[in-house]
Amino acid sequence: MDVDTGLLRCFVAVAREGSLTGAAERLYVSQPALTKRIRQLEAGLGTPLFIRSRAGMALTEAGRALAERAPGLLDEWERTLRETRQVAARSARVLRVGFLASAANEATSRIVAAFARRRPGWRAEMRQAAWSDPSAGLAAGDVDVALLRLPFPGEDALRVETLFTEARCVALPASHRLAGRAVIPFRELWDEPFVAAPEETGRWRGYWLAADERDGRPVTVGAVTDQPDEWLSAIANGYGIALAPESAARFYARPGIVYRPVTGVTPSRVGVAWSPADDTNPVVRDFVGCCRRYGGGGVA
Repeated sequence: MDVDTGLLRCFVAVAREGSLTGAAERLYVSQPALTKRIRQLEAGLGTPLFIRSRAGMALTEAGRALAERAPGLLDEWERTLRETRQVAARSARVLRVGFLASAANEATSRIVAAFARRRPGWRAEMRQAAWSDPSAGLAAGDVDVALLRLPFPGEDALRVETLFTEARCVALPASHRLAGRAVIPFRELWDEPFVAAPEETGRWRGYWLAADERDGRPVTVGAVTDQPDEWLSAIANGYGIALAPESAARFYARPGIVYRPVTGVTPSRVGVAWSPADDTNPVVRDFVGCCRRYGGGGVA
């Protein structure tokens, strides 16, 4: 069978963690989505890979054989892909920069301009990712460096530097009962339906729902979206409200939506991230240096 490397990554995570719960947290995916992927791999191979019990997930004999080989296969495949893409990018003198939503806010243009001055003839190619990929292509090796909201999936395996911190606010329909308030305590929003990122983003979704800052109160999800325009439409149409970076009021202003400061939730961080394999890549280092110098995040 032709095996999807994403399925192998899921298998390796479950084998290492010994449980679906731990592996789902490590991969930032939901447990049902991870279970589905493991079953898909087992079906393709025609054999069980785990013995499931209340104690966790124990490898079968076939599972142990795969667990011995799979990490090396994945490492070699990722190294080969990265080297191939880097050669292509160097030939074109392009640095691929992944980002989500507004990237590093107003600092983005300053960073890109500084990189152009430091690397004449090179171009920072900005590639926007959907919210279903909170690493903006970095985890898969589709980009060389990324401007991201922290935390994000796979963060522990990458180099990450925080550039700035900004408060979170709440986006509301203009007709919402609390839209006239100057500041809203998060506690008053606990029972509201929220617009959420896709379920497979796991803890990323949980962070933007502030799931850990509700004193155990469950989250009500009114809509699921993957792109900023869909997100704005869902809020404007009254399907739910949403937490957002404070800068969203500048970058995503839209009739029918108001943004209000919210208290009782932790702030958001923006960072630059890259692969440890690129620690000695002079082009990546130059871009990261520009981020450090010009990535203050304030309004220009």
